[in-house]
Amino acid sequence: MVARINTVAFQGIEVLDIDVQVQMSGGIVAFTVVGLPDKAVAESRERVRAALHALGLALPAKRITVNLAPADVLKEGSHFDLPIALALLTVMGVLPDLEMSRYCALGELALDGALSPVAGVLPAAINALANDRGLICPDACGGEAAWAGEGLDVLAPATLLALINHFRGQQVLTRPRPRIQESAEAPLDLRDVKGNETAKRALEVAAAGSHNLLMIGPPGSGKSMLAARLPGLLPPLDPAEALEVSMIHSVAGLLDDGKLLRQRPFRFPHQSASLPALVGGGSRAKPGEISLAHKGVLFLDELPEFPRATLEALRQPLETGRAVVSRANHHVTYPARVQLIAAMNPCRCGHLDDPSLACARAPKCAADYQSKISGPLFDRIDLHIDVPAVSPTDLSLPPPAEGSADVAARVAVARAVQAERYAAFGPFPEGRTVRTNAEADGELLEKAAAPDQPGRALLTEAAERLKLSARGYHRVMRVARTLADLDGGGGVRRPHVAEALIYRRIAPGR
Repeated sequence: MVARINTVAFQGIEVLDIDVQVQMSGGIVAFTVVGLPDKAVAESRERVRAALHALGLALPAKRITVNLAPADVLKEGSHFDLPIALALLTVMGVLPDLEMSRYCALGELALDGALSPVAGVLPAAINALANDRGLICPDACGGEAAWAGEGLDVLAPATLLALINHFRGQQVLTRPRPRIQESAEAPLDLRDVKGNETAKRALEVAAAGSHNLLMIGPPGSGKSMLAARLPGLLPPLDPAEALEVSMIHSVAGLLDDGKLLRQRPFRFPHQSASLPALVGGGSRAKPGEISLAHKGVLFLDELPEFPRATLEALRQPLETGRAVVSRANHHVTYPARVQLIAAMNPCRCGHLDDPSLACARAPKCAADYQSKISGPLFDRIDLHIDVPAVSPTDLSLPPPAEGSADVAARVAVARAVQAERYAAFGPFPEGRTVRTNAEADGELLEKAAAPDQPGRALLTEAAERLKLSARGYHRVMRVARTLADLDGGGGVRRPHVAEALIYRRIAPGR
């Protein structure tokens, strides 16, 4: 007899259907798992054996073969434990065959028969709903699976015994409720930042249009402080964005108790982060920081201290909104539509503009230090601002009257204007969505952000004098469009272009 159970494998956030087939036959007693399993899948034999023993069941003294089809797809992860155990229980006659064929199962087994949480439940649940199947997952992941839709039949037992009793009519498992992850702490407030009004304005513009921002200033000038307050200016994720972001975190195993994300991610990797950690990769092609920050903020503090190769690997994801991890036999693509916020000192000592503190190698040390940021990467950043040191006079002043709530209200209005504008231009090919000015390009950008005649003349003259690249030219247009949206949503005029050009710095070394 052969029993079959449905489960899944993952390539990025793409879900692949896997057929778990279990056969018991005569011959030498053995328990073999075939179908290109990795070490974690191969070790499932002992976890399954121990879990069944904890239930008072023993495997028959027969030759047991587990095949994971299709056999040419690498199977990774411990979530194959549960489908293998259910297929064994089916072939042993403990569970009904017809009932089990209606479900997709994934979960890790503890030695006492408890079900431990696994990664990827949310995309697996969405795939199960699309294929008109139910889903069986651990209790800790039930809230995550419930977000796939009301039409999905979700069973989320805490133990293997509870699942057996449910199918044998001795216990009823209720459908889990979807849960949302609430922020444990209130967002930091812009009222804490004294002085640096230009930097605050640039931060508001960056938040309104989802623009990349680079802050350059001496140590202690407030660059990290400003970046940490950006999440308080951004609107929460809408339902579609929350589902998309949570799927990436689910595959990475980072959803807390199966709760869907509601706040935009804010990722701040250390300078020692490797290229796979930042862009994605490793032995299992996991999502990197740039994908975990999808629809949110990626903050790189002390930008020149990151390895050069790591920074250069950001160029393609920043341009396309996708991070592609290449392998010999396949390519894994993760979404990576992020807002890059970077901070750096003007030189290694950080005191280039203060002769009393600057090192003896100034200004050559500044050119050497800033040249670690390549021109192409520098060109992909929309806003470049200087953040000077805060004077003691500013520090002694009372907190500013305007806080994050006031700025966030203006940002929300500007983003609503953008969403309405680009919805009118849609639909876009290949399922692409455009919600902010930073995502507009090509003909769409020309339609949305074309300045008036004086503004066009100023932009053309500035592009010639500053030697702006085509990319730099279009990024000035995007920022000018955002400034116009903050100004009421009318057309792009000369003052908007002029302010956008203020935020455009000449690349180091030019």
